[in-house]
Amino acid sequence: MNPISNISRSSRMEGCTVLGALSVTTGVKDALSIVHGPSGCAHHNFSLLHATLQADEDPRFPRIQSTDLSEDDIIFGGEDTLELAIQEAQEEDIGGIFVLNTCVVDTIGDDTAAVCRKPWKIPVIYLPSAGFLGGGFNNGMLLSLQTIAERAVPGDRMPLRITLIGEKNLEFEVEENYREIVRLLELLGVRVHLRFIRNILTADLQEISRSALNILREPDLSPVGRLLDRRFGTPYLDHFPIGFEGTLSFLNEVARSLDIEIGDAMEKEREYQERVRSKFEDLRGVEVTFERQNPTPYLTELIKMTGLALQEEGIPLPVPVPDPIGTRGTERLLHRWRRTVHAVL
Repeated sequence: MNPISNISRSSRMEGCTVLGALSVTTGVKDALSIVHGPSGCAHHNFSLLHATLQADEDPRFPRIQSTDLSEDDIIFGGEDTLELAIQEAQEEDIGGIFVLNTCVVDTIGDDTAAVCRKPWKIPVIYLPSAGFLGGGFNNGMLLSLQTIAERAVPGDRMPLRITLIGEKNLEFEVEENYREIVRLLELLGVRVHLRFIRNILTADLQEISRSALNILREPDLSPVGRLLDRRFGTPYLDHFPIGFEGTLSFLNEVARSLDIEIGDAMEKEREYQERVRSKFEDLRGVEVTFERQNPTPYLTELIKMTGLALQEEGIPLPVPVPDPIGTRGTERLLHRWRRTVHAVL
């Protein structure tokens, strides 16, 4: 588990390895996730995922099932129970099955991978998601993306085909961030073809090998980028754009990676950024402080851009984690800061 010393600083991306894995697998719309372990492991995580979806006004229910291990299963082994659960799931209208290990199953030594390797008529993918010996949410997310990527088969690479990897499905502004990436790529005349893994079908998972460029949500997912580069020769960027300068650099990196002309994309984005900056002239000179003791380069850029005065006793401004994406993410944050300032002054 990821330690949280202050509950007010917790986020949706905290929790056990199983939850991190489920945040990936439940992004495959026609797949079932079987949590191999006691019912509590599935119920707890189902509740968290369902609450998140409802908060985001998404009416879907996570497709999660538990093997509901009994005391006898834990004593004598739960492989037969898992096999029965997979057999029953094969009769459902689904495109694939993910099987996630829990700490209990790892402890009793079930060979979950062997059960999943049997010749099932519907694809069954085993994910090593138990965190008993260490690991947490991010480990589960990373291992799941790696395991699923490893199963992809080679395909013909498509020119200018872009894949986003590792969007945080539990992030508050995940769709806003996606739309910002789409907007920026459209300035270059390219578009996203695959979201690996968010709101796609099981059959779409194989499309990862056809990408001309992979863009990772954050540097922590670089192992996935390296894996796909090694297997399919696909170049990757290891981050979404953060801040005004970061957004301009992102446009340059994408154009260079795809070997395309950047055209007037930079000029258009600079003009847009200037319009955004001019909206917040009223913040100039306001004394503020931040929750983060040491401002990141992104916050330092915002201070300079807006003319805010950083003072220890200034108005405390919220600092989201992770940082907002692109120019529009920065604009949303500045609106939030303005509301905070106006509520105090």
